[in-house]
Amino acid sequence: MPSDDSKDAANSSETTTLIQYGVIKTSAKGKKQDKLMDQHQYYEFGGPWSVTAMMLFFPVLMYYFWICLWFYDGQLVHPTSVDDIVPFVLRMWEHVRADAAPTLYTWSIYTGLMAFELFLAFVAPGFEQKGLPVPSLNYECLTYYCNALSSFYLTLATAAVLHTTHIFRITEIMNNFGSMMTVAILWGWAASFATYWITIAKGQQFRMSGNFFYDFWMGAPLNPRIGYVDLKMWAEVRIPWVLLFLIAVSGACKQYEEYGYVTANMAFMVLATGLYINACAKGEECIPQTWDMFHEKWGFMIIFWNFAGVPFTYCYSIVYMASHDPSTYHFSTPAYIALYTQLLVSYYIFDTSMSQKSRFRMQMQGITTFRKAFPQLPWSIIKNPTFIQTEHGNRLLTSGWWAYARKINYTADWFQSLSWGLCVGLASPIPYFYPIFFLVVLVHRCGRDFERCAIKYGEDWQKYCDVVKYKFIPGIY
Repeated sequence: MPSDDSKDAANSSETTTLIQYGVIKTSAKGKKQDKLMDQHQYYEFGGPWSVTAMMLFFPVLMYYFWICLWFYDGQLVHPTSVDDIVPFVLRMWEHVRADAAPTLYTWSIYTGLMAFELFLAFVAPGFEQKGLPVPSLNYECLTYYCNALSSFYLTLATAAVLHTTHIFRITEIMNNFGSMMTVAILWGWAASFATYWITIAKGQQFRMSGNFFYDFWMGAPLNPRIGYVDLKMWAEVRIPWVLLFLIAVSGACKQYEEYGYVTANMAFMVLATGLYINACAKGEECIPQTWDMFHEKWGFMIIFWNFAGVPFTYCYSIVYMASHDPSTYHFSTPAYIALYTQLLVSYYIFDTSMSQKSRFRMQMQGITTFRKAFPQLPWSIIKNPTFIQTEHGNRLLTSGWWAYARKINYTADWFQSLSWGLCVGLASPIPYFYPIFFLVVLVHRCGRDFERCAIKYGEDWQKYCDVVKYKFIPGIY
């Protein structure tokens, strides 16, 4: 437990230094606030009409960008006149019908990968990690089986064997991109409906608004599981980022087969997506400490984006490079150095900031020994971190990267996304969808987080904001 001096500082809600670690007890006031937050209070994301529009619009947008990349030189196309609107829509539909219709082959590829990842979630070696106390479960700490890293490496080994033996050439992912995207979209919808109605049938729905469209978007279950596998955590790591990395490798292999080499731009995307999935996998034990596991429900918003949105929209620079001559996006050597440097610096801040906060939360649960999956970067764990003790019972970190901005991880994550667009330069505007969309998501997510924290922590949140003054960029915003 903290020293007497630390206790005095904690009682006055000032920044205090953690001397020893132990399990945090939620106060009576904190439990009252938690109960309030576990009830539907107001509509987010613009309410039922807005979320319905987004559910219908996202798949259409995905098809449009893919068509522009693959068939129109990566440029945004549009009707040339009012009279051309209907013919334009018909032309777009013909591209979908002819080149993106689901086939038994693409159903087998995508479904096989999902089934394989779910199988590995049960059998691959890993370890157990306790999550944060869940108020709706009487503050029970759920156990999560963390084996994403071994699953990822087993997936890579399997893919390499299939590719080299010609059982399944990994270039087939890029060659059948449109059809696979359709399968992913259908799976996203199917999994969302199945999860929603099964949860309702079991009577396990949670924090419902009473509006079907909104509840379908937000989700009905909080902690859906098959046995000991948490589906929310499985889908967050195993499907989107593994598939996105395989898409990058597919693009690189396709490029090598066509030109006899892999460009520095394509190699950049293999590195970028590889770093990201490896970070998610090696730090999987930190995921149970996050808001996504602790509070966010599992609905269309998360399911569709994990099954289809992330792998088939964050890859636009890869799709462009796989379908265009390298001369259209060749850079100078200094430009390549700057691009790779931006990625690596952004990744370092992202990786270590996420590790600092997650390890701090684990320390608050009495966990002081952490696994050391590759790579372990300097300053991943803060020794004797400072924090603000809240009346709720939780502690708000105020040291490490978190002394400089309240969402410093978002800032680093966004700069990574920006580099994913920059790797094709000005050849096409479509790869910049990811950083633009991601910026909107992060700003909105930040607002949601801060609003909840203000409700949850009251005056202590304001004191925390007085200590950590900036949201994203230290000294600026």
